[in-house]
Amino acid sequence: MRADDGPLGFEVLPPAGETTEMGWAIQPDGLREILLRVWRDYAPERVFVTENGAAFRDDRSGVDPRRVAYLHDHFAAATDAIEQGVPLEGYFVWSLMDNFEWAHGFTKRFGLVYVDYESLTRTPKDSAGFFRAVAGAARGSGLLRANP
Repeated sequence: MRADDGPLGFEVLPPAGETTEMGWAIQPDGLREILLRVWRDYAPERVFVTENGAAFRDDRSGVDPRRVAYLHDHFAAATDAIEQGVPLEGYFVWSLMDNFEWAHGFTKRFGLVYVDYESLTRTPKDSAGFFRAVAGAARGSGLLRANP
């Protein structure tokens, strides 16, 4: 299946498996692998994931099981990297609230909180509750553990 002509004339194929609303592949193992590679190749004293999230089609109901699964799987991959020695000290989810994306305007929603752009009403999504639970129990949970 041909998707697009890529750089240097190479054929660009769509990603295999599940994707986000942006068409990006969902690969939590990729996060674990990059964390391990940065740690092995550069030996930083501290590592932070400064922006990780996914756009999915959301509505004002706040029900977003795909984002919850995305976060769960990426947190688990980060935990695995920590257990292998990566000094991961912070993980910042993109984004707290739905917002304006430069390339897509208001059409893609990344937030843990749904924003009705007409009324500006904000509704926490299920992913916000999941994130709150993980953050509140991070030191004792199986998802994220602080380095000793």
